[in-house]
Amino acid sequence: MAQPRQQPDDHLKERTTCPYCGVGCGVKARLEQGRMVDVEGDSDHPANFGRLCVKGSALAETLGDHGRLLEPRVDGRPVDWEVALSETASRLQAIRAEHGDTAVAGYLSGQLLTEDYYVANKLFKGFLGTPHLDTNSRLCMASAVAAYKRSFGTDAVPCNYEDLEEAELVVLVGSNLAWNHPVLFQRLRVAKARNPLMRVVVIDPRVTDSCELADLYLGIRPGSDARLFNGLLTWMADRGRLDPVYLQRHTNGFDETLAAAREAVSDIESLAADCDVDAERLETFYYWFSSQLHVVTLYSQGINQSTSGTDKCQSIINCHLAGGKIGLPGAGPFSITGQPNAMGGREVGGLANQLAAHMDYDSPGAIDRVTRFWSTPELTPTLPEAPGYKAVELFEAIERGEIRALWIMATNPLVSLPDANRVRAAIERCPLVIVSECMTDTALVEMADIVLPASGWSEKDGTVTNSERRISRQRGMLPPPGEARHDWWIISEVARRLGFGEAFDYSHPYQIFTEHAQLSGFENDAEHQRRLFNISALAELDRAAYDALSPIQWPVTAKAPLGTARLFEDGRFITADGRARLWPVQPRGPEQSLCNDYPLRLNSGRIRDQWHTMTRTGRSARLMNHRTEPFVEVHEEDAREHGLVDRGLARIVSATGEMRARVRVSPAQRRGELFVPIHWTDRFSGAALSGSLFRGLTDPLSGQPESKHGAVRITSLPITWEASLVLDHQLDAQLGAAVRDDSSYWTRIPLEQGVCWQMAGEPRAEQRDWREWLAKMLPVPAGPLADDPSAERLRAAGIEEGRLRWWLMVGPVTELPGLGWIGQRLGDAISGQPLTDEQRRRVLAACNDGTAHQGPIVCSCHQIGRASIVGAIRQGDDSIEALGARLACGTQCGSCIPELKSLLEEEKSHANAAIGDTTQALAV
Repeated sequence: MAQPRQQPDDHLKERTTCPYCGVGCGVKARLEQGRMVDVEGDSDHPANFGRLCVKGSALAETLGDHGRLLEPRVDGRPVDWEVALSETASRLQAIRAEHGDTAVAGYLSGQLLTEDYYVANKLFKGFLGTPHLDTNSRLCMASAVAAYKRSFGTDAVPCNYEDLEEAELVVLVGSNLAWNHPVLFQRLRVAKARNPLMRVVVIDPRVTDSCELADLYLGIRPGSDARLFNGLLTWMADRGRLDPVYLQRHTNGFDETLAAAREAVSDIESLAADCDVDAERLETFYYWFSSQLHVVTLYSQGINQSTSGTDKCQSIINCHLAGGKIGLPGAGPFSITGQPNAMGGREVGGLANQLAAHMDYDSPGAIDRVTRFWSTPELTPTLPEAPGYKAVELFEAIERGEIRALWIMATNPLVSLPDANRVRAAIERCPLVIVSECMTDTALVEMADIVLPASGWSEKDGTVTNSERRISRQRGMLPPPGEARHDWWIISEVARRLGFGEAFDYSHPYQIFTEHAQLSGFENDAEHQRRLFNISALAELDRAAYDALSPIQWPVTAKAPLGTARLFEDGRFITADGRARLWPVQPRGPEQSLCNDYPLRLNSGRIRDQWHTMTRTGRSARLMNHRTEPFVEVHEEDAREHGLVDRGLARIVSATGEMRARVRVSPAQRRGELFVPIHWTDRFSGAALSGSLFRGLTDPLSGQPESKHGAVRITSLPITWEASLVLDHQLDAQLGAAVRDDSSYWTRIPLEQGVCWQMAGEPRAEQRDWREWLAKMLPVPAGPLADDPSAERLRAAGIEEGRLRWWLMVGPVTELPGLGWIGQRLGDAISGQPLTDEQRRRVLAACNDGTAHQGPIVCSCHQIGRASIVGAIRQGDDSIEALGARLACGTQCGSCIPELKSLLEEEKSHANAAIGDTTQALAV
């Protein structure tokens, strides 16, 4: 297998894979004296060819021992590994003995490596005998998987990233590619520049940054996706735009599928009204899709996270099959994965309805096959006979007392699952909760009976599989801190103490990987029902070959030893008759209905610079600067109707919970709809769990929850004061809890040398006396002060032995200066005491001489704020290139380019309006 070419300084760098989204970018990390000092994109990795988004570029900033779990705990007490492992095994065994095997469950994560996943699945399903092992991938990819299996007979993404560059039409539906998969968005941008004939269509209720590349935007009504694609199918049929040869040779089910689509679709005007889009624009999309053979439809959580997500995915697949737009360069239905190893987890059976190696419980002979493969001379596994509980069902079973032991690995269901308050209550009543985790400061760790410290990125050693089926090595470059251990090792050691050591006798992850590869090829032929997932050509790797493994796409077999770039090129599928199946779809709206009490539709999603629950990205100060607080985006007219103001505070309330967030009035929102981010936890903000606002309703086939269609109301949060308190790390550790408890609203914003607490609230008695509060709360007395009592504004700072320890501003958040300068000054010497007038002014202003407030950060790579960019535009920098030349914004990862373009358009619009006003005045 060809190895990547070496760069001149490659001997100083390690190649690995990014731990964030499913793009699976290659990373080169530079190490010095046992520390990672820098990362850059791997120019030889075929997923990214050297590109990295801002999160990937900041990976080195997220490392360090601070905040890490460094030793095991049992019942809140630090213990050694022998005690922790023995207690884990004995307590699991006691629950099995009293309540049966199915009283035990596991909940895994797409953050685990394939080797970790494989060993966990083998232990739970093979040797503990419980089917109740599921993963947080259920929350993002399960509907796409179910639709692929229904149509193709297997969970297989047919496309690759090159198809985005080969396509004549790319359709983004339910995917904000610019923010959630920025490197693919940059590849698409380059491809579009090279091919002037390429068109991009964005279908999304929100106007997102992805619209920057759009030739056509359809701002559809939430939940109407299946109706839109059913309409496309009937439009193609009525205008002779089908591929009858492909349908006849390679598919089944077209007639009944078309008949079902016709029942749900009348004329184009009625359909457009149902979807709430312009009829002419809708028909333009239909014409473009029907006229091109090389069409890629890229879809993600906006499609999947629905109680009818499988059918929405199916409606897209139906159109591709009907037009023969699959198995070709630049063509296919492409589900883009949310996590770095969501696909690897599915390969080894991480979902509750799978066994292993893409074998399911209902696959003929699968249970017997896996049993025989996992058997040893002295041990025979006892696999369950039927699938287990899917994620939401799993926690409902815990709530009922049916499941009494839960082992959670590398995820936090308190944050990510819907109906978060109910999930918390379920975990609290579970008799045995085991948590394998990297970080110490989470509510889940506090609730665990047994805590097992796990290794993290840069320490873990294994493989991940990205969205295009490409297996890459995530290499361990640094030793785990303290007593942290790899997940596969922890699981294997528990298995040994349960009496299963012979089946878990691993000393290195390559042994796990090759066993996984062997199982993928075991009885995998026409006689035993062929399975598409097959990496048997990698089953004989030794440790050196495994360590040197280059990125490769499965299947990897004797016939395809270099991997397989694209699937179904011959029109043969993994069904009994080798034909793909079109499936009738009856569109259904969201199950979370709007009503008088909850009249607004709530959408949730990721933001550009954060990842999941921020346990990693929250450690990088610059990643916190783009969006520093939890927020809710609302249309201007809705804001006016509900008494909200831009940058004010709001309460969002549903039948299941409440969230408090900063208001962002945005023209990107449709009337009657809100958007909130998913990332903030109780570690970073009070009452900011978006998951608490959604009911635990799921797709009946995939089990994926409906996290895009909440029903809520919104009101202004009544406050009488706002304040920003900057603390160095030592003071934060001492006072953080008291600051949090003293506020109706709080958000904790990491800075370079400390944190900023953004606070707001109502006084419990009379108006707060801030001087008294400072004297009571802060051990370092106030130094310089500047206040205006009549306006209830104050600025103060605490300096100890010439060093800045804290800084306070009381007043509206709209007056808050950029926190970068003051965050860097924490702990620095501020010169002698007493301060000069100039030093006092600089500290209270939180900026150096001549340093203007930048406003919100737009370019995270170079920390360039909105005010600086607007200023440059007004000085004549009227292009992305000119802004990059002056400020460097947009010149590194490119994630901020859509926002830069929006600012250029906004300033151009303002300038034109001003010219119009002047012209009108002159005419008068």
